[in-house]
Amino acid sequence: LQEQRPERRESVGSGQGRTHFIPIQGTEELLGIVGLQVAGSPVPLLPGQHRLLETFVSQVALAIARTRLAEKARHAELLQVTERLQTALLNSISHDLRTPLATITGALSSLRDKTIHLEAGVQQELIETALEEAERMNRLVGNLLDMTRLEAGAMTLTKTLCDVQDLLGVVLAQQAGHLQNRPLTLELPADLPLVPMDFVLVAQVVGNLLDNALKYSPAGTPLGIVASVSNHNLTLTLCDHGMGIPEVELPHVFDKFYRILRPDQASGTGLGLSISKGIIEAHGGTIGLHSRLGKGTTAWLKLPLATPSSEQEGQP
Repeated sequence: LQEQRPERRESVGSGQGRTHFIPIQGTEELLGIVGLQVAGSPVPLLPGQHRLLETFVSQVALAIARTRLAEKARHAELLQVTERLQTALLNSISHDLRTPLATITGALSSLRDKTIHLEAGVQQELIETALEEAERMNRLVGNLLDMTRLEAGAMTLTKTLCDVQDLLGVVLAQQAGHLQNRPLTLELPADLPLVPMDFVLVAQVVGNLLDNALKYSPAGTPLGIVASVSNHNLTLTLCDHGMGIPEVELPHVFDKFYRILRPDQASGTGLGLSISKGIIEAHGGTIGLHSRLGKGTTAWLKLPLATPSSEQEGQP
C-alpha cells in the first residue's frame, strides 16, 4: 500500500483478529485506504466477502470522485463569475469615472484660460457642472465601497424607530431638482407606525428607486409612492409610467453591474439595485420589481415592523 499500487491488498493477522486493507483508488491517484478488522477471527475473508468489500470500496471511490468533480465545477464557475465581475467593474469604472473627469477638466480649463472672456453666468454654470460631475464620481466611489462592505459582511446598521413621512421628505428634497414638472402622488396612511431602520441607508435605497423611476420614464409622466402596512410589515411601493423592463431582463436587475440598455443609454454603474437589495435584506426585509413593457415599472420594498424588544432598543 505504501507503494500506492491499486492492485495491492493486504491482510494482517494479530491476536485481536485479522485486519484487511484495501486501497481506495481514483482515476489518477490513491484516495485513501479502507481497513476492516474482523475481531476474534484470524481466518481470511471468504471470496464472496472479499468481493462485497471491494464493491463497497469502489462505490466509495466513485462517490469521492463525483464530489471532487462537483467541487472543481463550482470552482470553475466561481472563477468565471469573478472574471465577469472584474471585467464589468473595470468597464464601469473606466466609463463612469472618465466621463465626469473629462467634464470637470473641460470646465476648469475654460475657467483658467485668461484668453477666454466668460460672462458671470457662464462661469457659474461651469462651476455647477463641475460640482455635479464631482458628486457623480463621489456616488460611484460610495457605491463601490458599499458593495465591498456588503460582500464582506462589514456593513453595520444603526437602527432607530423612524417616521416614514420624514424618510420620504428627505428623499424627495434630495431629488427636488429632478422632480420639477413631474406629477407626484403620495399615499400615506395617517396612522403609519414608526419603523426600525437605519434611516440613512434606507433613504439611500428609496432614493435609488426614485432615481431609476426618473431615469427610465419620460419627462412629464407621473410618479406614485404608496405606503401600507400588512402582516407586520411596512410596504413602500413606487410606480412609474415609463417604458418598462423586458421580461427576460427582470431576473437580472439586482445583479451587480447589470444595466438595462436604453436608446438614450442612461448613465449608471449597475450597482444601485444590488446595493439596495443587500441593505434591505440586512434589515430582514425584501425588495423587488414588477414591470410590463410599455406600461411602466413598480418597485417595492418591505421592512418588518418593530417588536416590543426592538421598540425598546430604538428609544433614545
